[in-house]
Amino acid sequence: MNRSLVFAAAAALAGCSAFQLPEPGTPVAQVEKRMGPAADKRVHADGEVWYYYPQQPYGLKNYVARVDREGRLIAMEQRLTDENVAKLEKGKTRADDVRDLLGPPYKVWPFPRMQRDIWEYRMTKDGAAGTPQGLYVQISPDTVVREVYIENDPDNRLSEGGSPR
Repeated sequence: MNRSLVFAAAAALAGCSAFQLPEPGTPVAQVEKRMGPAADKRVHADGEVWYYYPQQPYGLKNYVARVDREGRLIAMEQRLTDENVAKLEKGKTRADDVRDLLGPPYKVWPFPRMQRDIWEYRMTKDGAAGTPQGLYVQISPDTVVREVYIENDPDNRLSEGGSPR
């Protein structure tokens, strides 16, 4: 088979699989058609509806589609950012605030002896090209954030210039 034909076919397939976010103004039905069913949907007092699209665990992103009262996309936002994590305040932030800000966690780990649930998110340090990390948010039974910590991803086999373990 002609080598250039193989490369052209591979390039065409790669282009088809590229992940493209919907543009502002897109009707919510089109957002759902492109993104699939939302993992969570939250209605806000101002009439906006937020649809959450996690790309966890390997996509390292959580997107929220903010939709206005008329059913049109206002913005598509990536929520697992250093700036958003910095907004989490121990002893003040509530579980609902974490869910609004970051979206649904990748996993919830119950620690009954500690009287905590630990919400795990997968993200990167410093944006898309950063080091894969685990974000852990400890929530007490009264739904208050008690601890927030980030660790480099122990599953990242190529971190810090190393080779696979």
